[in-house]
Amino acid sequence: MATVLGRVKKVVVSQLGVDNDQVNPDTSLVDDLNADSLDLMELIVALEEEFSGGNDKLEIPDEDVQSLSTVQQVVDYIKSHGVVDE
Repeated sequence: MATVLGRVKKVVVSQLGVDNDQVNPDTSLVDDLNADSLDLMELIVALEEEFSGGNDKLEIPDEDVQSLSTVQQVVDYIKSHGVVDE
């Protein structure tokens, strides 16, 4: 069963080139994983791709990106847009 957290974690590890054990719900993308603005934009694109499929398309507007500083905030945001654990 793939959880939203597990899928977000997979994308974060892949995009930011960090170890899986560095990523948990409280992990700050900038402070803990040293993501810069380009890293964050690439991460957002990868998350949009991961969570879009069929007729469902996840789009994360630029103005929402600033509020997504931790892994849990990303998970909560995605879930608030109708994505559920599989």
